Amino acid sequence: MNKPSTTRVRLAAVGAAAVGLLLSGCGLQPAASYVPEADPGSIQPVEGLPDDAKLTVTSKNFTEQLILGKIAVLATKVAGFEVTDLTNVPGSQPARELLLSGQAGMTWEYTGTGWIAYLGQSAGIPDKQEQWQAVHDADLANGVTWGDPAPLNNTYAMAIRTEAAQELGVQSISDIARLPVEDRTFCLEAEFNSRPDGMNPLLEKYGMPRGAPDGVPDANVGIYDTGAVYSATDAGECNFGEVFATDGRIDSLGLTVLEDDLAYFPAYNAAPVFNTEALEEYPVLVDIFAQVSPLLTDEELRKMNLAVDVNGQEPADVAFDWMVEKGLITAPE
Repeated sequence: MNKPSTTRVRLAAVGAAAVGLLLSGCGLQPAASYVPEADPGSIQPVEGLPDDAKLTVTSKNFTEQLILGKIAVLATKVAGFEVTDLTNVPGSQPARELLLSGQAGMTWEYTGTGWIAYLGQSAGIPDKQEQWQAVHDADLANGVTWGDPAPLNNTYAMAIRTEAAQELGVQSISDIARLPVEDRTFCLEAEFNSRPDGMNPLLEKYGMPRGAPDGVPDANVGIYDTGAVYSATDAGECNFGEVFATDGRIDSLGLTVLEDDLAYFPAYNAAPVFNTEALEEYPVLVDIFAQVSPLLTDEELRKMNLAVDVNGQEPADVAFDWMVEKGLITAPE
């Protein structure tokens, strides 16, 4: 569980020196601050917002977080904030510390991650609303306020080549337990292999204990870099690969996501998360992100992730195009 900072700095008072101190201490660097110029759409300049209203946005450094971070930067800039772009922070804990310390006022976070990784709970909650309410209530004591969750649920999932799913006759994770032991082969990233909500509890839940002769022998599990899991699963190096449900490579590689029929995986719905002191100073932030969150679905994020990971587009451009398509902002004339 993260230990929250005992001193939280009011966002409006955070200067460049304070940001630089934390960044230099963590070895972090601000993101490239490029975002396209944008004009208002359904997001309009906030009436009465002070001219010097400042907001620092942070995100982690993987594709989906970069896209979400740029969406937040664009939304708040159009609304009239002077935005410091601290997206692309390397890792969950540094991004969390920026929010706890008040050196960032807003980020996008996943409910399951907050509950397990930050708040130290041993098990997630599969129900979306119950998981959000639990992490919302618990994190208030840390000076963190969770906004309403998006439909987007970037949960872990198990995927298989579509043709292999047909050959083996599997549609759900329970179906894996019905296969011969030699067919229960997995491609995993190292983190999922050791997380408290990762591989071993999953196998226990589905009656295939790790290392047991009638379960999943260690030799059946291959460890890969995160991106390599997708290509290894597609290449048939294993039958089942651990994936993120919103990753665009699921569609581009023709993988099939298996049903989590025993509801093992907790909900990982994305939500805008605020430093509470920043939110108290600018409560209008809730209204701004309330226009964005309902539009963020698994399908929308898969398309956007695909545009970056497969088509090589910049996250800021993908975020801009999506927001223009949804009418949230407009392109300057």
